[in-house]
Amino acid sequence: MPATVKILLGTKKGTFILDGDAARAAWRLRGPFCEAWPINHVIADPESGTIYAGGGNAWFGPAVWKSADLGASWTHSSEGLAYAAGEEPIKSVWSLAAAPAGLYAGVEPAGLFQSTDEGETWRHVAGLQAHPSRPHWHPGGAGLILHALVPHPADPGQLWVGISAAGVFHTADGGAHWEPRNRGTRADYAPEDQRYPEYGQCVHSLVMASGMPERLYQQNHCGMYRSDDAGRSWRSIEAGLPSSFGFPSAAHPRDPATLYLLPLNGDIAGRYVPEGKAAVWRTRDGGESWQALRSGLPQQDAFFGVLRQAMATDRLEPAGIYFGTSSGELFASADEGENWSSIARHLPAILSVETLTIGN
Repeated sequence: MPATVKILLGTKKGTFILDGDAARAAWRLRGPFCEAWPINHVIADPESGTIYAGGGNAWFGPAVWKSADLGASWTHSSEGLAYAAGEEPIKSVWSLAAAPAGLYAGVEPAGLFQSTDEGETWRHVAGLQAHPSRPHWHPGGAGLILHALVPHPADPGQLWVGISAAGVFHTADGGAHWEPRNRGTRADYAPEDQRYPEYGQCVHSLVMASGMPERLYQQNHCGMYRSDDAGRSWRSIEAGLPSSFGFPSAAHPRDPATLYLLPLNGDIAGRYVPEGKAAVWRTRDGGESWQALRSGLPQQDAFFGVLRQAMATDRLEPAGIYFGTSSGELFASADEGENWSSIARHLPAILSVETLTIGN
């Protein structure tokens, strides 16, 4: 039976799922699920197929929703998703990751939680907030959020997180101890003599190259970077891009040198696609050069943005690429970005895009 793809969307008004055919040429939209809660991130465990959706806000509180039947029914739990009494309450779950050590959730205000029972209960991984830098973390535009979770594919003890605005942190012992991994990334908003601090950078996206756990890519508020030593050092790879500013990045499912970006026009220039002309930018050499992919994308009067978790790839051959916009439109390419089409419109603002491949 040919493999098929499901596209999982987190939006400001619930979770949506698009079911694709084997050719990725026809799509059926389902939703909204999760009672139309604000949902920041929807993922699927590739082993079990269970779908998880994290969200909430100051009114609803935080929770992780779960569907074990591909979206037909949902339950949710917030048990354990809380800081100690007297601390600032958690507003929302911002990110999720299925890992060898269980399920992780990043929250606002920035912190890390782990579940070892498929999202039924949660425990605070307190070592991250115990880091000496914690009093110096400060909110980015969306708040003080832990939005990037990058688990090591084979070592349960290793995890990288991205926090706006604190930077990248890494643990090698399951979260007991953490170290900043920001050397080489700029903080242009800091005084000139403090542009390369140990921590305090505003990470926008953090992804791992396929088959190379030591290679990480980072879209930052202040540039685009690559690390080949697990984040211990970073070097700029923004030369050739139309802007040093953007939010999403997506790694190719098989080629560690191929990465996709969607740059925006700048942090104070509107935060939409440059010149109102949409393009996904692709590198096939680890950021040494970039190519704009525009075929099928709007080339005038496109003033949308694409948020940090709103771009993803699938695992088929050739790889599919997907991104969702702040105006509620979803674009797809079934040929690694060469050609694009709009496959859903008029949705709520899309906050996250992930995929689940079924079969093969």
